[in-house]
Amino acid sequence: MSDPIRVDKWLWAVRVFKTRSMATDAVKKGRVFIDDMAVKPSRVVKIGDVVRVRKGQVTYSYKVLQLAGKRMGAKLVGEYMEDVTPKEALEVLEIQKHMGWFQRERGAGRPTKKDRRDLDDFFEKE
Repeated sequence: MSDPIRVDKWLWAVRVFKTRSMATDAVKKGRVFIDDMAVKPSRVVKIGDVVRVRKGQVTYSYKVLQLAGKRMGAKLVGEYMEDVTPKEALEVLEIQKHMGWFQRERGAGRPTKKDRRDLDDFFEKE
């Protein structure tokens, strides 16, 4: 049997987070859940666990297929985890992607004439 792996290390190893410190911070902030309970970075993952990670407004779900302690290439990730995120959560992400250009940054001021024409063209076509 393989050694126990901490949840923050596993999330980093299967490339859910870019760095180990980002994974640890997300766990500390209560954005990672196992069995619908927020976990600490030292929590050990087991094969068969479903790890839920909240990134922005979307909560991703990953089923642990194998344990990994070292970061791997992207092609190998499928052997270690399965993405079981509900389709509804991914639809929220798709809607945000399409609406992202429409939202203005806070403090950006009023739209320019070009922005206004682009908005008018967009809404006239639909």
